[in-house]
Amino acid sequence: MGDRGEIGYAASASNNGLLAYAAWALALLSTAGSLFFSEVMDLPPCVLCWYQRIAMYPLVLIIGIGIALSDAKWKLYALPLALIGLAVSVYHNLIYYGFIPESLTPCTEVVSCSERQIEWFGFITIPLMGMMSFLLISILIALYRPKQKS
Repeated sequence: MGDRGEIGYAASASNNGLLAYAAWALALLSTAGSLFFSEVMDLPPCVLCWYQRIAMYPLVLIIGIGIALSDAKWKLYALPLALIGLAVSVYHNLIYYGFIPESLTPCTEVVSCSERQIEWFGFITIPLMGMMSFLLISILIALYRPKQKS
């Protein structure tokens, strides 16, 4: 019976480590994707997209350095950034889908926050991709449990 407990603990500990790598990979993919849209596809980001980039880009470094140095405190720095990005992206989606009037948005210069630049399969938009990325990263970070020092 003791062996089963140790095996279960080892399996959950290894899965726990995967949460950090998954959060880092998703942040890296989101960063690369946003740069691809703006630099390769020439889709200019709106003001709210810039705010989301400000929250997303440092996550790649914070989580990556935390993993590389085995520093469990990365969670303390990454989770607030991810939640701020999530809040901005939820607001952006509410504007994009018309729940908040355009007159109440900061997107008055250059690109509108509700402009349809990409719509894959009839529903996957840039604001939706940003919101899903921040939501998944936030969940992965929240579920991550640092190893207890013995």
